[in-house]
Amino acid sequence: MADEVILLDFWPSPFGLRVRIALALKGIKYEYKDEDLWNKSPLLLKMNPVHKKIPVLIHNGKPISESLIMVQYIDEVWKDESPLLPSDPYQRSQAMFWADFVDKKASSSVLSSILLCPLNFCNRMQIYGLGRKVCMTKGEEQETAKKELMECLKVLEGELGDKPYFGGENLGFVDVSLIPFYSRFYAYETCGNFSIEAECPTLVAWAKRCMEKESVFSTLPDQHKVYDFVLQLKKKLGIE
Repeated sequence: MADEVILLDFWPSPFGLRVRIALALKGIKYEYKDEDLWNKSPLLLKMNPVHKKIPVLIHNGKPISESLIMVQYIDEVWKDESPLLPSDPYQRSQAMFWADFVDKKASSSVLSSILLCPLNFCNRMQIYGLGRKVCMTKGEEQETAKKELMECLKVLEGELGDKPYFGGENLGFVDVSLIPFYSRFYAYETCGNFSIEAECPTLVAWAKRCMEKESVFSTLPDQHKVYDFVLQLKKKLGIE
């Protein structure tokens, strides 16, 4: 009997995109259900009753929540295809550390503003929260967010070094965790009036290298489409 795999998601979510890339890398067929985050489905509320947010992976009727946990789960269940996490315990711990870094360690002021998001799927940290603040604020607040975002990206660029991917020669756990944010770079740059490539050329070259992978290119939404979504969200939230 074939596995039943369902993904509850929202198309521009970088967290859901992680899961979609992992599924694509593994060649796993699944049913995709796009959620209306202003009117969440009974299935979403049932499958993620604690946080009530996307993404949620449902494997043979059993739900798995939180995107990094989901990617790890996918890697462990379908371990014979395109492994994402190293088998060596130390290397594995480092990959999980850097994936966690992408999501965490935002300042308390940034975190507080994110938690006020009415979508209730924005209580994320590092890259997501700072990028959202770049797009949704102006003046000194935006400048601070831009500075902190670039500091984060430069730390990640330093970890990447001269490797083709964070995982070495092949796309790995950290790459899958970070690359979905590339679809938001144009929105960050346009809203914030700055260039990520000018300050982090190695990281942008890595992103373009990732985009050469069919599993990434076919999954990530167009950057201009994401920017249009950001503009619509700002209008919906009354942000000028």
